Amino acid sequence: MSDAADISEDTVLGGRLRLRQPASGHRAGHDAILLAAATAARPGDRAVDLGAGVGTAGLALARRVGGIELMLVEREPLLAALARGNVDANDLQADVAVLDIAADAAAFAAAGLGPDSVDVVLMNPPFHDAARHRASPDPGRATAHVATGATLDLWTHAARRMLKSGGALTLIWRADGLGEVLTALSRGFGSLAIQPVHGQAGKPAIRILVRAVKGGRAPTRILPAVVLNEATGGPNDDVLRVLEGQGALALGTP
Repeated sequence: MSDAADISEDTVLGGRLRLRQPASGHRAGHDAILLAAATAARPGDRAVDLGAGVGTAGLALARRVGGIELMLVEREPLLAALARGNVDANDLQADVAVLDIAADAAAFAAAGLGPDSVDVVLMNPPFHDAARHRASPDPGRATAHVATGATLDLWTHAARRMLKSGGALTLIWRADGLGEVLTALSRGFGSLAIQPVHGQAGKPAIRILVRAVKGGRAPTRILPAVVLNEATGGPNDDVLRVLEGQGALALGTP
């Protein structure tokens, strides 16, 4: 990644967000943009993008909701360095912490992320089932995509610890792993809202977007699905506008 040839310069949100990112490996895609569009935040909120990579989801949220206090948390120093550059290149405000999700409470506190200190957490954890997913030969891509049995517990635990009571976690996961998500969120979270994501109309969901409230007690809600492409194969115009930065998903409305 040290060679400039290994870095590409790309745009997302219809050109509203410029990103420098590795030319291969884990790259910005629809999942990160959908996650940002599903995250509800208000100006003044303290928001943390866990496992931020080069900052795609967190910066897309900051582009949509001005005035948030954003922290990008990424364990890989080279990706964190790219994230810092992307913050500056887009004239946005965010801090970047090089920190492993599995680090203890003291390490998070040292980075300014003590218990009960954050309003919003968004995250796109590795979610492919290792038993069914052929891992990429690229180590960075494999680590970024393939989950272990402990992945969700580690990530939701880190989010739960830093969130204030009433703070919200928003995550994206594979649709067939809904049971895993519900189990992980049963510890300390409630008031779930779930929005399925379908790659094509009439086909099974491929992703789920989930918002959970720390200490929430409201009943679980299932929101209308996000459909990326119509049955004909053409893009869904409403979702296309969201992907181009012209609005939020229903889940992302405070």
